Amino acid sequence: MKFWVGLTDYEWFRFLSALKPDELNFWKPSAESRFSALQPGEIFLFKLHSPRNYIVGGGVFSSYSVLPISMAWEAFGEKNGAESFEVMRSQILQHRNKKIGEFEDFDIGCIVLTQPFFFPEEDWFPVPEWSRGIQTGKSYNLETPGGRQIWKDLSSALQKYREFGLDQEVRRIEEESPRYGRETLIHPRLGQGAFKVAVTDAYSRSCAISEEHTLPALEAAHIKPYEFHGPHQVKNGLLLRSDIHRLFDKGYITVTPDLKVIVSRRIQEEFENGRYYYPFDGSQLHHLPLNPADYPSKEYLIWHNDNVFR
Repeated sequence: MKFWVGLTDYEWFRFLSALKPDELNFWKPSAESRFSALQPGEIFLFKLHSPRNYIVGGGVFSSYSVLPISMAWEAFGEKNGAESFEVMRSQILQHRNKKIGEFEDFDIGCIVLTQPFFFPEEDWFPVPEWSRGIQTGKSYNLETPGGRQIWKDLSSALQKYREFGLDQEVRRIEEESPRYGRETLIHPRLGQGAFKVAVTDAYSRSCAISEEHTLPALEAAHIKPYEFHGPHQVKNGLLLRSDIHRLFDKGYITVTPDLKVIVSRRIQEEFENGRYYYPFDGSQLHHLPLNPADYPSKEYLIWHNDNVFR
């Protein structure tokens, strides 16, 4: 098991610990440097700035993405660690050197974490092998004394923290790692914001039906809606242009289990229009995720065909 200890502000931590979100965005003020220290399912920990030199919480790493600040706010809202978009923008600008226009929608780095945990002060613990020169964070693993100490303290603190079953995950990792001799990960449980980011990146920021690449015009659509027990999983998602998304949700467009687009005749019957949409009728999806495991689920497509499509 490898984990990353990232530096953060006390006010950011305090705001989110009171909010108790199911996911969050640990933003980077600039998109110039990427984050590749973890793979999905590894643990990201929060260390406060000096003089509070303690690990105070963390989460399960889900993904890293570069997004315009407006889209980061749309995806996560207060789960960015701020009460409003204006506050978030102000916080980020304090950490940027380049001058930014008042209305510029600049890119930021988004480290998406699921199953976040926030320890009460009595469970905070110090960070071993930490130097003052560290600016953003440091990687640890169980093969080093410092990593083993962090894991021991983290395991102890998480035994008191029963949200998301993380105490059970820790016990599973401790049992499986020596038994099977392999890396053991925690499965990230995507929330709404993490789902949006994951679908957007899985489809390489291209509409599955129209091939539109203009990012602000694209939306992550659930095939089976969350309110009908559709999961926040990429295989239950499609990246669609916003107008096609609305037609898909209303049942005027669907996708068959063999990934063929069907446009309902009801558009012409009800609105005496549809010339922009009927050219898609009968076509195959133009774009699919690189990972076949993320392809639209036949089960959810059948559900949409049977229950939503007009």
